Amino acid sequence: MKHGFADTRHGQVHYVEHGTGHPVILLHQTPRSWDEYRDVLPVLGEEFRVVAMDTLGFGASARPDGRWSIEIFASGVLDLCDVLGFDQFSLVGHHTGAVTAVEVAATVPEQVDALVLSGMPFVDAERRRIVTDRPPIDHVESCSDGSHLTRLWQNRAPYYPADRPDLLNRLVRDALVVLDRVEEGHDAVNRYHMEDRISRVAAPTLAVCGELDDFSLPDLPKLVAAIPGARSEVLPGTGVPSVDHAPELFAATVRAFLLDQPARV
Repeated sequence: MKHGFADTRHGQVHYVEHGTGHPVILLHQTPRSWDEYRDVLPVLGEEFRVVAMDTLGFGASARPDGRWSIEIFASGVLDLCDVLGFDQFSLVGHHTGAVTAVEVAATVPEQVDALVLSGMPFVDAERRRIVTDRPPIDHVESCSDGSHLTRLWQNRAPYYPADRPDLLNRLVRDALVVLDRVEEGHDAVNRYHMEDRISRVAAPTLAVCGELDDFSLPDLPKLVAAIPGARSEVLPGTGVPSVDHAPELFAATVRAFLLDQPARV
């Protein structure tokens, strides 16, 4: 795996890539980084040129000025693809990354040739109304005794398998990098008008979700109905952290879908 930085309109974007062949861009959830795909990269890299990027604002990528939005996140993806010379590419996004992937696919439908949306909520007016009064997922106030680290852990623990503290270690490490703005990725998702953009998606689409992901699984039928020809698959035995909790299963599911697409020139 090789690390790199690309200059974008918002500053430098950090990415990690592996393999050769058709480009596949991997987009992580809030508040993660490319590390969410650490164990997926080598598998997909056997047949594709796989690029896992840090979304603008997260990981080692630059922080955009002003309020973050899905549109800003998507512009970072497009700028990275321009720098890397990707005229056509496939997109894989998880949670916030999936919402960002929708915006990219809606903005340049002629460039996105396959789309995998993992654990994605369907963000329409009804969802925006529901989340208005929902408490923040990751926000904590820093304390001199470090107790905010415990609260950050406890906030996410219900979504993660109890026998895998290593996964929560990785999430907390990423969250600390962006702690002062840790909730802005979720806020960007909850403000997004997906219902105005998703009809522009033209790429073959696979919507996947962990069977234990109570956050997004209920939206899977609505998502499939919104994208003509979209397929869905439920991943057994995993939930919100499906990418790093079940990387072999996740990678195999994505690989099978991408290889099922028409041969690219």
